[in-house]
Amino acid sequence: MKRTLVIGDIHGGLKALIQVLERAKVTSNDTLIFLGDYVDGWSESPQVIDFLMELNQKQNCIFMRGNHDELLQEWLDRSKDNLLWYKHGGEATVKSYQLVSSATKQKHIDFLIHLKNYYIDDQNRLFVHAGFTNLNGVEHEFFPKMFYWERTLWETALALNPALTTDSVFYPKRLTLYKEIYIGHTPVSRIVETTPIQKANVWNIDTGAAFKGPLTILDVDSKQFWQSDLLPDLYPNEKGRN
Repeated sequence: MKRTLVIGDIHGGLKALIQVLERAKVTSNDTLIFLGDYVDGWSESPQVIDFLMELNQKQNCIFMRGNHDELLQEWLDRSKDNLLWYKHGGEATVKSYQLVSSATKQKHIDFLIHLKNYYIDDQNRLFVHAGFTNLNGVEHEFFPKMFYWERTLWETALALNPALTTDSVFYPKRLTLYKEIYIGHTPVSRIVETTPIQKANVWNIDTGAAFKGPLTILDVDSKQFWQSDLLPDLYPNEKGRN
């Protein structure tokens, strides 16, 4: 059976990634869509990228760009310190790259450069790290960074009155353009949840793996999902982004 599986923000948690792939019984027949933020938080950011590059050789993988992935790319390209990035998981990533060779760093830069800003499948389902702002859709976005930085799409879905119908003039146009929208970026732990949450047609798969939650993988057709152990339990001597 072929499945399309979407994976939330990993944030350097290789142990959690391996767990969810095993628990979902992923095979080479499955298509894996990663929503970005592979790095920053836990101690295995370089290992996560190595693992993903190797996995991509075995099966169909589609990789979105997250804001933390862009920040890592900028640091690897320029070796430029970013103190704000340090405070949001970057410090653990910089430390984890101390023993990584220059050749491997270049491979990681190439991987990061080729990440997708968004992906639309043949059922008009949109996969994007954070969201988009243009009312005509992702193809018309004037500000590409919004694909991996903005939060208003999720905030709009959260605040939407469930009684409002899609034919209402007050219904947010962005939420009518795609059959479903899958995002990460803003952990559902902010609304005291640790499982994937659907609001309107938006599915948030970031279940707080960077902080105290698990990593999640979800079957986009059946909506069945699997989760890792809580990340602090997998990395008991680390603080992640807490």
